[in-house]
Amino acid sequence: MLMRSPAETLTDQLANRFSERIRNRLLAPGSRLPSVRECARRHEVSPYTVVAAYDQLLAQGLIEARRNRGFFVRESRVDHRAEPTPSPRAVRPSLETRTRTPIDAATLIRGMFRQVHGQDGQMKAVPGMGVLPPGWLETPFMGAAVRRVTGTANLYSLSLQYGEPAGDTGLRRALSQKLAALEIEAAPDQIVTTVGATHALDIVCRTLLRPGDAVMVDEPGWAVEFARLTQMGMRILPVPRREDGPDLEVMTRYCEAYAPDQRPKLFVSVSVLHNPTGQSLSPSSAHRVLQLAQQHGFHVVEDDTYSHLAPEHATRMCSLDALQRTIYISGFAKILAPNWRVGYLAAAPHLVERFIDTKLLGTLTTPSLFEQALAHCLEQGQIRRHAERVRARLGAARARAVQLAVKAGCRFVTEPAGLFGWLDTGVDTDRLAQVMMDDGYLLAPGSLFHAVHQPSSLMRINFATTQDAGFWRDFERVRRQL
Repeated sequence: MLMRSPAETLTDQLANRFSERIRNRLLAPGSRLPSVRECARRHEVSPYTVVAAYDQLLAQGLIEARRNRGFFVRESRVDHRAEPTPSPRAVRPSLETRTRTPIDAATLIRGMFRQVHGQDGQMKAVPGMGVLPPGWLETPFMGAAVRRVTGTANLYSLSLQYGEPAGDTGLRRALSQKLAALEIEAAPDQIVTTVGATHALDIVCRTLLRPGDAVMVDEPGWAVEFARLTQMGMRILPVPRREDGPDLEVMTRYCEAYAPDQRPKLFVSVSVLHNPTGQSLSPSSAHRVLQLAQQHGFHVVEDDTYSHLAPEHATRMCSLDALQRTIYISGFAKILAPNWRVGYLAAAPHLVERFIDTKLLGTLTTPSLFEQALAHCLEQGQIRRHAERVRARLGAARARAVQLAVKAGCRFVTEPAGLFGWLDTGVDTDRLAQVMMDDGYLLAPGSLFHAVHQPSSLMRINFATTQDAGFWRDFERVRRQL
């Protein structure tokens, strides 16, 4: 609540509250601020106070007024690159390439690093979080593994020189065995370790793409991937995600609509436990995607970030393709140690040296100490057993979260699976997220998961962080207000 104080007026308090959120990117560029009347009611102040606070934000250049539409967080300037001219077989209007920066992906990322306090001063769960709660990841074997590899002699030898360009040999051997259990045949010299899975994606794109190249991506999809590709100057071609995989008709039209040198060079997709829908690829869809890749000459990047949470024998394109036109990417942030930043990629031999060159130019090396500790955890089967416990715990959490969400009047638009639920709230979730931020909750509105911002009533929830019935009571109250 805003409190009357001789040290700070209500106007200044309200302006500072919005200013802090905008500067910390908790309100993303393009976000609409509450109307004057709605803001006055929510904060129990007069409309004149709200107008004066918005005037301060306008003067600071943080927001802009749009005639007959309201107040919006000012967009950062974007370099709109000219798009290549398509061949005479024009693309349908619904398939236009998109180069605009999406609603700021940093909003979602910063929410993972920052707790918002509610008006009661208490920190609450983060329903929009993209990872498991820290308490779920705590294990005794992680510390033991670090202590094992940091004996005095080993500590100095690993810390005082750069590691192997491709990554620690022992870890790459352990990863090769792990992939074999997924029926993906990749020798240790086909594997390159990275600073997390996002770094692996970046290495692949910087190696295989040039500014202006077209990249097909899942939509809805990972906001960070949209933003990262846009910053690199790529043309984003959104592919609607269906229950069994990508919309193959849309992919085919993308491949056939452009001249050969302007066709998609890459398809980046989460096959198993897709973010945000939780869906997984069917075998028939996987075969057809691979046929398209072979026919039209693009590579498929399979992001298997949630592999540790996936059911056994889930379909992976890299298994069917034997890493011919596919590139496999994964990491351990979602199941073990987000701050260790250990990820990896597996690819055909003729691509590996190129990926290593790109890695060396960007990071020189990767942390050998953590890589050796991780290799020990893999070799001893500790991560496998830990993942089994987490999956069981997540299953129970998912059942409870689904029950609470349905009771609160939401509808799941996809079958609940994995870490995330994709549900319809019935209201504009951009507005919902803004209001609930006052109560200390950070949400992940549906607009974050589209290549170009568009209003949405959908929302992604993290099943592990939506166990609190209090959150759902607050959710129902705010939704009724909206």
